[in-house]
Amino acid sequence: MPRYLAGMLKLSILDQSTAAAGRGQDQAIRETLALAEQAEALGYQRFWVSEHHNHDSIVGTAPEILMAAIAARTSRIRIGSAGVMLPHYNALKVAEQFRVLDALAPGRIDIGVGRAPGADRRTAYALNPHAHMSEADEFPAQVRDLEGWLAGYTPAEGDPRHGIRALPQSPTRPDLWMLGSSNYGAQLAAHFGLPYSFAYFITDGRGADEALEIYRRYFKPGQALTRPLASVCVWALAAETRAEAEHQFMTRARWRQARDRGELLALQTPEAALAYDYSPAERAKLERDRQHALIGTPAELGARLRKLAAELQVEELVILTWTHDPTVKLKSYQLLAREFNLSGS
Repeated sequence: MPRYLAGMLKLSILDQSTAAAGRGQDQAIRETLALAEQAEALGYQRFWVSEHHNHDSIVGTAPEILMAAIAARTSRIRIGSAGVMLPHYNALKVAEQFRVLDALAPGRIDIGVGRAPGADRRTAYALNPHAHMSEADEFPAQVRDLEGWLAGYTPAEGDPRHGIRALPQSPTRPDLWMLGSSNYGAQLAAHFGLPYSFAYFITDGRGADEALEIYRRYFKPGQALTRPLASVCVWALAAETRAEAEHQFMTRARWRQARDRGELLALQTPEAALAYDYSPAERAKLERDRQHALIGTPAELGARLRKLAAELQVEELVILTWTHDPTVKLKSYQLLAREFNLSGS
């Protein structure tokens, strides 16, 4: 029987350091650190942080620095990036950064990579003015180089970079994950034999089954894996009652309405979100979002998450939760940890 059907489903956390109205953006970073410590105590498998730029809602711009701070405050939980937006950077420098992180937290480092900019076009240009000038998509070559440097290899003879290694060398190495919300990332993960995480929360689930099927069908064993290993990242929120979950959900619902108009706002309180003057079309969309959202009591949400994992045949779910109040977010993770009998909960 597959492990995802045998009651061995793992839960992890993605935290995006979301800015909240009425609080400084710097506080969002400190809240991420505090949540990472709690995640370890609750028994979550891993704690990932994201990379976004010039984004007034998501202010985690440097996951490698945030991970170093988390490494200093934890001792068991895996920590990682979800992800590093590789086209902005040089693969050697990224490998060096994550090898240093692995020296700080041996055997606990994940590096999730993606090709999306995590920013608007102007900001992406400011980060790397030359990224758009390549004649072909260089992302697969960057992934190949990054994987080799993370593993302690040097480019082959004849390559002008031959003899260059990413230091420090150590007995352990970071685990490289491919992230994606389309078939492209699934194909690349399969080609390189890498673990793959589908961003279900970005597409509201659209394309997840197809991407995961492609990943499994074309998977080739690589340096890290002999069989496919996949997770999906979902937005979810648990509360003591369904009414409370729906109330707290309004924070994200209001943000999505603003985003659809091109506004990236700091997270509003549920009360402010409820008081907003929605148009009839916006109210209809809000109701559709509420009906499909992964929210509810621990038992309700637990049943839906288990069903989703079984349908997608994954052994791990990564949970992303947005709330205005960090104590509400922590409570949601505590309730889920108890529902899934995580060690430490």
